Amino acid sequence: MELRELLRAAVFLGLSLSSCCCQTVVLSDTPGLGRSFDGIGGLSGGGATSRLLVNYAEPYRSQILDYLFKPNFGASLHILKVEIGGDAQTTDGTEPSHMHYENDENYFRGYEWWLMREAKKRNPNITLIGLPWAFPGWVGHGKSWPYDFPDITASYVVKWILGAKQYHDLDIHYVGIWNERNYDSKYIKVLRNMLDKVGLTGVGIIAADGNWSIANSLNVDPYLNESVEAIGAHYPGTKTVKEALQTQKKLWSSEDYSSVNNEVGGGCWARILNQNYVNGFMTATISWNLVSSYYEDLPFGRDGLMTAEEPWSGHYEVESPIWITAHTTQFTQPGWSYLQTVGYLAHGGSYVALTNGKGSLTVVIETMTHDHSVCIRPPLPPFNVTSQNATFQLKGSFASIKELQVWRSQFNFKTNKPSSFFQKLPPVKLVDGSFTLSLAEDEVYTLTTVTSGQKGSYPGSPPSAHFPKQYKDNFDVRNPPFSEAPNFADQTGVFEYYINLTDPGAHSFTLRQVVTQRPVTWATDADQTISVIGDFQWQNLTVSCDVFMESVKTGGVFLAARVDKGGQSIRSAKGVFFWVFADGTYKVTNDLAGQTVLAEGQSGTRAYGWHTLSLTMEGQYASGLLNGYPLWKNAVVLAPDNGWAAIGTHSFELAQFDNFAVVAQ
Repeated sequence: MELRELLRAAVFLGLSLSSCCCQTVVLSDTPGLGRSFDGIGGLSGGGATSRLLVNYAEPYRSQILDYLFKPNFGASLHILKVEIGGDAQTTDGTEPSHMHYENDENYFRGYEWWLMREAKKRNPNITLIGLPWAFPGWVGHGKSWPYDFPDITASYVVKWILGAKQYHDLDIHYVGIWNERNYDSKYIKVLRNMLDKVGLTGVGIIAADGNWSIANSLNVDPYLNESVEAIGAHYPGTKTVKEALQTQKKLWSSEDYSSVNNEVGGGCWARILNQNYVNGFMTATISWNLVSSYYEDLPFGRDGLMTAEEPWSGHYEVESPIWITAHTTQFTQPGWSYLQTVGYLAHGGSYVALTNGKGSLTVVIETMTHDHSVCIRPPLPPFNVTSQNATFQLKGSFASIKELQVWRSQFNFKTNKPSSFFQKLPPVKLVDGSFTLSLAEDEVYTLTTVTSGQKGSYPGSPPSAHFPKQYKDNFDVRNPPFSEAPNFADQTGVFEYYINLTDPGAHSFTLRQVVTQRPVTWATDADQTISVIGDFQWQNLTVSCDVFMESVKTGGVFLAARVDKGGQSIRSAKGVFFWVFADGTYKVTNDLAGQTVLAEGQSGTRAYGWHTLSLTMEGQYASGLLNGYPLWKNAVVLAPDNGWAAIGTHSFELAQFDNFAVVAQ
């Protein structure tokens, strides 16, 4: 075994190599090149992780997009992966489908179309990927599995790809296979055949978009092997398996990171961006998620490359992962190749080198220590990193390089000094094709022949502010730019702008819940639909809304306060829920499931008529008005102490909402 391979193995196992005090790393293309680099990306969806971004006013929204996608500015991402909305809860919310029903098609719902257009506007060469995390219930014909009818499911996905091109001039480059439980070989073949039949031969299939388990099947099934272009794993821990390597397919970490975007999260991202290739020969890494643009108290708050969760204030934060990304993305492009000479440093840390094959060279080095680079998953085995000197010797076609540009990020975990990210240093002069670096712990370096990199900036965003204590929305938007109303975050069901042509008066523009069948999803959707809004810290408040039930016998709607859970935990949410039903009754419950009843009785409410609900929380007491008159009062509420406001329905059913208002203390 070569010394380089021994060093890589030893450092990975946490062994001390103190005897290697004067290490020399050779970077050369003489042995040939490694795998082709496919890029670094971010993921919008899985689910609803960009929900609040669309509500930002200009110029702040464009500034955020520039930090993410603009070449030679910030993260300069090569890849954008989006959720193909399936009307279902898929972690932090629900994204709408382009086909709520079998005979329904609409390619303007949601915000992923807009986001892809904005990304492409900034980077025309960006790679676009779609993946369905869930499907409308009709796709599964009432079953919780989408592949029993592969022709239907494939047609559903292909229509989304065709719609992207027809309505938005977006070329989708890859589509992933939903794989939260297992992949389906028959479906993959059907999808490949259908893509080819409609002329989408250039759309690659990523399968299974979840783990390496499909590799064995690819190795023994030639038709399946021909159908798949890349194997995508989620949170692989920088490792692959031999069966995946044997396929000779592209190996991608198609969902990774998923960590709080503090400096430890930045360290996690720095380590895996290098080591996904050093350990696992993965040529693309995609962050879940792109931008933390959902309420922070939902699951996985602040797990994006940057944070933009306050459209009402305009405040956003450019976090360390943006600049860690730039160390690679600003100095490489998809189509470059890794050198075969990549690996580990003698005293910990890793290095990769890439070339465009035309003389350009980029070297990325990271020395992240264990405790400062832990990702949320999987568990990270122990290893050691200490300060060290390293000499890099350029050989082959790089031997004549005389100067390299230098960019450095320093995480100052051990001092009170602020960290410095993506700082341009003086170029390093090479002597006889070599240079030496003094590498401290928790640093990232890029050394490159590429001279176009820059650290973009805008004036600081506005100060952070809580959600307004007084807020109202009558949904009177004739041509809404998005199907969602501002700041409402759908946790189960889909709430869309609606023009009520049968009511040209006060309620001609409303918000309507449109999902009428339980979706096919891996998450535990609630039996009730719900959309939350506001400040999770709200305690005492009055929330009101006009409601309209469309199910004559079984209809029911609610208005809620102090809702304490959302996202994939929504089924167990508690709060105060004021329900009225089409059978003329009402109920007040302490939970979304309706198990703990605080009050109940006759209300006189019916379907196809507007009613105004008002809910007041004051300390441990709650009271409710119906159409301006007291219906119940002084219900004792022991918990929770705080939470969002919300609207929703008793089941998956059609219902409308209008004139929503909150006054919080």
